This record gives sequence, structure tokens and C-alpha cells, in this order.
Amino acid sequence: MAVGFAVGVLGVLILSHAAYSTIQYRTLLKITEEEFSGPPINVVFELLLGLVLCMWAALAVPGKFQSIQLDSDENRVVSLPSNLDFMIFNHRGKAFPLECTLKSK
Repeated sequence: MAVGFAVGVLGVLILSHAAYSTIQYRTLLKITEEEFSGPPINVVFELLLGLVLCMWAALAVPGKFQSIQLDSDENRVVSLPSNLDFMIFNHRGKAFPLECTLKSK
């Protein structure tokens, strides 16, 4: 997890540097009165590298997936709450038809 977090921070720093480089490049173009046609190729590579590092970190930092235990009582709602005063059965949902037919074009 620490490696994934470090890679994520590195990716964000690379993306920030690419943004700063693009702003600096546009300022240089304004001084020389040239037209902006796109960022330099090294900035594009920097953006792609930062994107890949951030995506890898986003997948690595949360941790491993755990399987769902079918026998667990925490996964199911099998009983009504003890306080039934706040349960409302008269709502706008009854305005919808019971059978809904969808037509495709």
C-alpha cells in the first residue's frame, strides 16, 4: 500500500509539472507572438506517464477485494426494524404502472 501511495504522489507531481510546463510554454509563445497549436511532445509524454502512474495507484492503494460470505447475516436484510412508526407505504410509487412495456426503436 505504501508503494502504491508513493506512486500516486509521484503521478500527481508529474501531472502538476506537465501543467506548469504547458503554462510556461504558452507564456513563451505569447512573448514571441506565435500561435499555440498544442503542447510540446515531451509534455504529452509526461501527461501519459502521470496518467498511467495515477491509474495504477488508484487500483493498488484501496487494497485487495474480499469475497462475499454468503452465510453472513450482515449481508442480508431479513427483518423489519423494531420501530415501525417511520415506515411509509403510501407514496408516489403507486402512480407507476405495475407492468412496464419498453419499446425499442
